[in-house]
Amino acid sequence: MFFWYNRNGPQDGEEIRLRLPRKGEIFGVVAQLMGGARMRVQCADGKERLCRVPGKIKRQIWVKEGDIVLIMPWSVEGDEKADIAYRYTRVQVDALRRKGLLPQIQA
Repeated sequence: MFFWYNRNGPQDGEEIRLRLPRKGEIFGVVAQLMGGARMRVQCADGKERLCRVPGKIKRQIWVKEGDIVLIMPWSVEGDEKADIAYRYTRVQVDALRRKGLLPQIQA
């Protein structure tokens, strides 16, 4: 179940829902937009991957440079390519940092 809040973030008393990494997912920072729903992402495991936004969610999330994302490496060429599974908002990134769940990523 999803809920919507205004652009300034959740109001007082509103709960922030966080999407945590599932099996095989990694945190990353978008380093460079390549065009065609592709981008270079610096991952938490120290590798830089060419990532794409799958067609299923292409028009639902808009990714910019510097955004924190969850990626799923491919089973083939997993060290080089991945799919973007989720993009975190600023409010969600702050909550992840407060809880200590977001590793330091060199972008």
